[in-house]
Amino acid sequence: MPQDLDALIVGAGPAGLALGIALADGGFSATVLDAQPREALAAPDEDGRDIALTHASVATLRALGLWQRLRPEEIGCIREARVIDGDRQDCALSFSPRGHDTEVLGWIVPNHALRRASFAAAMERPALRLLDRAQVLRVATEPGHVQLDVQASPGLPQQLQGRLFVAADSRFSWSRKQLGIAADIHDFGRVMIVCRMQHELPHHDVAYECFGYERTLAVLPAVGNVSSVVVTADTAAAERLMQLSESEFAALVERQFRSRLGRMQLLGKRFPYPLVAAYARRFVGQRSALIGDAAVGMHPVTAHGYNLGLQSIASLVHALCEARAAQRDIGAAEVLAGYERAHRRDAAPIYHGTNAVARLYASTGAPQRLVRQLLLRGAQHLPPLKAAITARLTGRGGLQLPGAAA
Repeated sequence: MPQDLDALIVGAGPAGLALGIALADGGFSATVLDAQPREALAAPDEDGRDIALTHASVATLRALGLWQRLRPEEIGCIREARVIDGDRQDCALSFSPRGHDTEVLGWIVPNHALRRASFAAAMERPALRLLDRAQVLRVATEPGHVQLDVQASPGLPQQLQGRLFVAADSRFSWSRKQLGIAADIHDFGRVMIVCRMQHELPHHDVAYECFGYERTLAVLPAVGNVSSVVVTADTAAAERLMQLSESEFAALVERQFRSRLGRMQLLGKRFPYPLVAAYARRFVGQRSALIGDAAVGMHPVTAHGYNLGLQSIASLVHALCEARAAQRDIGAAEVLAGYERAHRRDAAPIYHGTNAVARLYASTGAPQRLVRQLLLRGAQHLPPLKAAITARLTGRGGLQLPGAAA
């Protein structure tokens, strides 16, 4: 049983692999465990989801060598974002990067492409080991070490020991429960249908969020005359939408979008995802930490979930590097408390603010319609607020490893 592992990470999704890569590049040893077979991790299926990335997130992906592995046709660019309320034809609120020393608000990349790039980069790190087809049966955190009991393929270790355990296994995290950490789970009673659509007219790199009274529609620019489309409706309505033919569904989206992009047609399948948010009541435990969705599972209305996950990785790696530089135990309570404070400072405002916006826009009542119209108009004519939101999207930052250039 290895005695010298620094970190044991459960979950080989984009967050778990990114953390493993960051730790390996920072001089730590790490093992990532996942129940999926290696073949599925290396070449993940398309799942319809596209990830919006801020400037800081792209900086982190560059530092980890992931951004360079994405194909040009997988990177969409967002130069402007427009919010439309109800049946209004005009834009209620808009964001652009003017005045922020950039021409780009952000980027959009398919989730499966990020997963593929993360796996490929992870396999090149000698200090990072991946155990696939591995089911963690027990997590035991002790004052001096962490031990995992694992059901794995023959020839692989059945027990692992390290200094730190990290849960990165989704907002429904099994590991979080094993650690005895409660989470506030909010089921919005709505379903997000995601797909890609081709359209007749160019999108000019403009992202749209259209808050309708029956359903919400997001149209995010991909490469060429293609957009990532997200339709959000209550559960019963979403079931009916999934039963529509491809042409009927495309016609419905085109109609709600007021034919801004001309004729639209589906590219591939539609994927439904229930909308459930999660917020762990603690981000750390004895020799353990939560990152990504295991810590905070965001409502997708702000498209900020993966960005927040990368921020959790940057904060945790920073705390661990500082501890090592001071010759302190990376699993010590005071070290992990620093991560907890930093990530809660980042996560709490955006999580609670996003949920408040989501509840407001999920309501079809006349008072709520009036409130959101007033909020949008107020934000549009309040430059400091718009500037603050834009600065969060375009601001510099991201992961900095010891010895890396600023």
